[in-house]
Amino acid sequence: MKRDVNIFEFPLNLGLTKKDHETEPGVRKLPDWLNKFNFHQEINPKHIFRLNAPPYTIEFDEEAQVNNSDAIIEYAKQQSDLISKYFTPDYFNIILGGDCSILIGNALAMRKKGNFGLFYLDGHTDFILPHLSQSRAIAGMDLAIIAGLGHEKLTNINHLRPYIEEENIFCVGNAETQDQHYVEPIINSKVHYFDLFKLRQNGFYKTAKDFLNMIENKKLDGFLIHLDVDVLKDEIMPAVDSRMEEGIDYPELKETLIPLVSHPECRGIEITILDPNYDQDGICTIPFIHHITEILKSI
Repeated sequence: MKRDVNIFEFPLNLGLTKKDHETEPGVRKLPDWLNKFNFHQEINPKHIFRLNAPPYTIEFDEEAQVNNSDAIIEYAKQQSDLISKYFTPDYFNIILGGDCSILIGNALAMRKKGNFGLFYLDGHTDFILPHLSQSRAIAGMDLAIIAGLGHEKLTNINHLRPYIEEENIFCVGNAETQDQHYVEPIINSKVHYFDLFKLRQNGFYKTAKDFLNMIENKKLDGFLIHLDVDVLKDEIMPAVDSRMEEGIDYPELKETLIPLVSHPECRGIEITILDPNYDQDGICTIPFIHHITEILKSI
């Protein structure tokens, strides 16, 4: 590793709607779960920072038409304050969720620092407005929110909308392609969109290099990677909130991520959605840690 590494732990689960059999979504356990299987020891970070999340609840916001908006906004503000202190080229930041709504606070921190890009690697687009969501869960809308779509209380925290410009985002790996209403918002946006079919067609390495060329050509201040583990094939990563049979494998993940994490303008990676409640023996987690630490050796 060429740079010092920080680990940020954001065990937030308010962005998800619990399933009928759940007391609460188990993604809040993710940082401790990875630590249990020696992820932190393998990474050997310079610092470990943690922001404990509020207790789980489901409070519907009539104004914003989503669940738990006020608590997520407050958490995002605290996240951004914490991250902003260390979001410099000197550090590579590994940001552990929690659910995908942690992107809001991370993107807010980047917006305070300048004009950044985002490589969004996810089995879903998360680029919809509330009326298209049955759950009204913010974790399914986070990419739209940070690009400025949605209610102003979420999209314009501290008057900084958008946190990341649409045209500076690559959304990569969506496998939920059959619902036209679901994919229309991102198709009609300025986001560079590569669903799973188009990603394979364009090539994993080439898609990463296309993103890096955009970062360099636009002279952006850097970029963040979002990795939702549900982008992986269900057979290797079923321990997620919303399972999809299709996905990528670990060699394809490496081909995509190694050029990105090794780039000097990469400020870090956020990892979300792995739910220890669905992987009680670590059968999925142990190989994930092996492969992701191999990737992160390229920092």
